[in-house]
Amino acid sequence: MNEIIQGIAIYALPVIFAITMHEAAHGYIARHFGDFTAYNEGRISLNPMRHIDPVGTIAVPLSLFILSKLTVGAGFLFGWAKPVPVNFSNLRHPKRDMLWVAAAGPAANLAMAFFWALMIKLAIAAPQSFFAKPLALMGIAGIEINVVLMVLNLLPLPPLDGGRMAVSLLPHRLAYQFSRIEPYGFMILLVLLFSGVLSAVIGPVIVWAKVIIVSIFGLYV
Repeated sequence: MNEIIQGIAIYALPVIFAITMHEAAHGYIARHFGDFTAYNEGRISLNPMRHIDPVGTIAVPLSLFILSKLTVGAGFLFGWAKPVPVNFSNLRHPKRDMLWVAAAGPAANLAMAFFWALMIKLAIAAPQSFFAKPLALMGIAGIEINVVLMVLNLLPLPPLDGGRMAVSLLPHRLAYQFSRIEPYGFMILLVLLFSGVLSAVIGPVIVWAKVIIVSIFGLYV
């Protein structure tokens, strides 16, 4: 039980930061390109409470983390935040600008992964500090969470960010046909997740991305 509590304490802050930055980035870039929907609803904010979904951000990840710890001994996280509202028709160039709005979320997670790598670097530089070990563990969790969110959201499956990016890049006829998958996207994602296909597809990419990030900072975690 102590191990579970410690795990929750280590992962809580990185998870909150990851989803907050991800969603706020979507809203900020949408405003930049002409859509003020998220801004008018107060969703361009670094206040986590504006982005947390009680079920997707707290109940589901917490339950899965505890259950996986008790059954297989390793924490497993899966969840979601309240999506930032974006009216793509308000963008100055809807199809083109959709690419940048969608890409903003994964880009924010990449930046956060770099931030947590820097935190590990600081912890290593001050090993005698009381905060060194907790900060290093939190940094490892932060890299893991943000890389997973980045890679997962880049999957070309609407309504994930990668799916919207694909819609932006595809020719109009193909983009329209592809966008019709969106109502079934979440169900498809769950099937891929529980069938093991998802981990087989994105697992190697996640490992590769983490290796690159820690190598940039000269870390070995």
